Amino acid sequence: MIKIAISGKGGVGKTTLSGTLARLLARLGYDVLAIDADPSMNLASALGIKNPPKPLTGFTELIDERAGGPAGVFKLNPKVDDIVEKFGVTGPDNVKLLVLGTVERGGSGCMCPASSFLKALLRHVLLKTNSVVILDMEAGVEHLGRGTTRGIDIMLIVVEPGARSIETAGRIVELARQIDIRKFGAIINKAGGETKDIEDQLKGYGIEVFGIIPYDTSLVHADMENIAPIDKGGAAVEAIKNILDKVSMAQE
Repeated sequence: MIKIAISGKGGVGKTTLSGTLARLLARLGYDVLAIDADPSMNLASALGIKNPPKPLTGFTELIDERAGGPAGVFKLNPKVDDIVEKFGVTGPDNVKLLVLGTVERGGSGCMCPASSFLKALLRHVLLKTNSVVILDMEAGVEHLGRGTTRGIDIMLIVVEPGARSIETAGRIVELARQIDIRKFGAIINKAGGETKDIEDQLKGYGIEVFGIIPYDTSLVHADMENIAPIDKGGAAVEAIKNILDKVSMAQE
């Protein structure tokens, strides 16, 4: 079963793409697990789930029990194989959602029971589950820096017109290659016109463009009405359907 990570600079539309791809894959008959690894924790709304699960980092007693230890020692391989079943919430089209939450860290490279627990959980779902996994990552490259995306089959990097977004995509690819992720695809979002220059810049980083999502007011209306983009429809959703076809071909 394919494991897809979706990354990019903050605000480029990662969550919309993640939620819509998850629903589309579920409609094709796959068992889909969507993981919200973004501190903004908005994936539930993109999936159409009205009552999202509590972030896992909120279960401090469980984390201390599974990953903690005396005198600041913690377990590197805590038990996590029951977490999806116990704490996931099933939404429309039978997509299951798990929300990771955030780890408070005093500096980069924090290692604590919560961080150890989340790392172990991601390793488990990426390497040992038979579900399709859609991982909505936090903005930038933080998850890659912690090496938690080992096991990803393909990484989709969402960019929008703008130099900083494209530069972030280049940094993401550079770090992803260091942990042996080899398949990438860029999604140009909020496109309002000619995209050749953006495509050329992405190719300079070795990133193939998998699709272009036009600027679509239907997404704005879906957000205002608090419904999932896929339930609203529109040009953006149709473009994401084509992107899914491209992702499927890349895996063959």
